[in-house]
Amino acid sequence: MTRILLWYWGRRGGGAQFALSLARALAPDGVALSVSRQNTLIDAFRAISVPRQEVTTFNGIPSFAAGFARLPALGAALRGFARDQGVDVVLSAMGHPWTPFLAPGLARRGLAFVPVIHDAKPHPGDPALLFDWRLDRELAAARAAVVLSDGVAAAIAARRPGLKLIRLPLGAHLPLGTAPTRRMADFVFFGRIRRYKGLDLLRDAWPLVRAAHPTATLHVAGEGDLDACAPGLAALPGVSLDRRWIDDAEMATEVASAGALVVPYREASQSGVVPIALALGVPVVATAVGGLAAQVADGTTGLVVAPEAAALAQAMGRMLDPALRGRLAAGARAEGARLSDWGALAGQLRAGIEEALVR
Repeated sequence: MTRILLWYWGRRGGGAQFALSLARALAPDGVALSVSRQNTLIDAFRAISVPRQEVTTFNGIPSFAAGFARLPALGAALRGFARDQGVDVVLSAMGHPWTPFLAPGLARRGLAFVPVIHDAKPHPGDPALLFDWRLDRELAAARAAVVLSDGVAAAIAARRPGLKLIRLPLGAHLPLGTAPTRRMADFVFFGRIRRYKGLDLLRDAWPLVRAAHPTATLHVAGEGDLDACAPGLAALPGVSLDRRWIDDAEMATEVASAGALVVPYREASQSGVVPIALALGVPVVATAVGGLAAQVADGTTGLVVAPEAAALAQAMGRMLDPALRGRLAAGARAEGARLSDWGALAGQLRAGIEEALVR
């Protein structure tokens, strides 16, 4: 069986949860780990009984800049660990600022490098400095790549024709022991607050929802400048806020506390929050952009609408019907059970990697 080194040097958020879920699922059939000591989930990684390399990365801009002097030694240590563990492939769970500097060295030493590509282009309004250079460096070193949506797959195929692509659905990375919670709001928006996530659409839709349903409530939870992305949303009636970085242990509670998740994005590769909501039996109202339409089955696990305020408001109003919401919640739970089966996802991933290595 192919021996995998799972490489994740990030620190927090969805990437950390994704890498941890993969590590747990890959462990029974053999995996080695290379992780950052600064990872907020490091204790959970340490609890997995597999060979593990820990490296010191950075906690801010000064240590990030100083870290470049350590890259040759870090690269040598990563390759040495891979060699000592007899791995066949280095699987990058999510790109790190240092990945494009180290990935070519893996390929030169005969190690198959397989990155998970979460985004094929920068999100509008997000930092885009060196994005294309970083991605091209990773793809040039790759034997294959894992993609999580059809849109990203098409973009990578155009960028690197002939590269073997392994299509994998984005799983639900729920913290262990997640329990249901009582409902606190009719709708929740959860995640980093960024311009491309369409909070201005949600702001414009919300008065229309309240006009038809005066007691409807909306909870907005996440870190970011809400006033810059959607001026006036915070002051609307029925809206509550939790403006901070919400750690992994609280994430599921925030999502499960609402009748529905609202994902009003203007652009998306895919959403990491959607599988979590489905696994919790929370239906989704999403805009039909990027990979969201594939993640949310319209009429089965949620409602998918055009990225327009009036259409979004209409769908949110429909979601307040208890009978419809109950039917969609049942569909969400069924799909969420599939997306929570990380053992099956790991098997699919291994099969794709083994096929790529044969080719």
